[in-house]
Amino acid sequence: MNASDVLMAAAEGGVIGDGRIGANLALAVGAVGVAIGWLALARVAGRSRTGNARTGAISAMTVGLAGTVLAVLHLATASGGPGTGNGLVGAVAAIPLGVIAIVLGRRALIRSRRTVPAG
Repeated sequence: MNASDVLMAAAEGGVIGDGRIGANLALAVGAVGVAIGWLALARVAGRSRTGNARTGAISAMTVGLAGTVLAVLHLATASGGPGTGNGLVGAVAAIPLGVIAIVLGRRALIRSRRTVPAG
């Protein structure tokens, strides 16, 4: 099974159940990306002493992109409209979460480059 098959199975909800599972997965991945981005921004601002802000920023951008891709794949493969139980509304809500995670990660990455001491 290659990577595209895995993404398609995740977007379609897999073999577990109805189509909402793919949307819920995209929502969860997007929410995790937002949390990682928020923590990366806190590290850059000096409110948190644990971890590396640059690593957190790159992780937030990667997880946010994965959540957005999963949501778009779910939208592309789901049948029916909103209210049919296929998770379309959840997938639509997951797209902004992924984009927010990407933006937070990018912002933390830019700020971490400014605060790196020269030498």
